Amino acid sequence: MKNPNLLKEIAPNESELKDIVINYVGQKLNPESDEITVEQIVDVFAEQFPEFLLALAEENWINGYTQALRDSKSIHGQQQEVENNDAQEIHQE
Repeated sequence: MKNPNLLKEIAPNESELKDIVINYVGQKLNPESDEITVEQIVDVFAEQFPEFLLALAEENWINGYTQALRDSKSIHGQQQEVENNDAQEIHQE
């Protein structure tokens, strides 16, 4: 299963940095077409600047893990509330 965003062509002339990256990747890979994709950029960054990608990956992992813990606590709290309500209803009968 591949992320479809990796195959997305990057359009130039949106920012100076984007143009620099597109031109660098184009010169580095010399693709048959003039199209540069996100995947090609990631591949070049992985080879040329792995610290950058690692920092992004670590930050995304931490954010995802933190969100999962929050979701888990929220779901656990909701389950506790339902169980408490059920116990109160049984006790009142």
